[in-house]
Amino acid sequence: MYKIAVMGEPDSIYGFAALGLDTFPFDSAEDAGQALRRLADSDYAVIYITEGLASLIAPEIERYQDSKIPAVIRIPGVSGNTGEGIMGVKKSVEQAVGSDILFGGEN
Repeated sequence: MYKIAVMGEPDSIYGFAALGLDTFPFDSAEDAGQALRRLADSDYAVIYITEGLASLIAPEIERYQDSKIPAVIRIPGVSGNTGEGIMGVKKSVEQAVGSDILFGGEN
């Protein structure tokens, strides 16, 4: 059975533990990149990662961009929304559908 992980700044992710998700707090990119690889190589199908942490380990995240599992999804942290998460979802939908669903294909 697949699992769901949440990676990010401690203050941003601890609430997810109450939902039964596995949380992995990180404040720096050094260990987070290695942890992402370990999670991706195990039974995690979805890995949520705060936008702040994702910006620090972008090359690691790109490794999984075209793979079905795991889905690495950026989420806002306590510091706010940078827009990276929604842009990532929008890009994935555009690739799947072949059109920009928010603006009718116009860029």
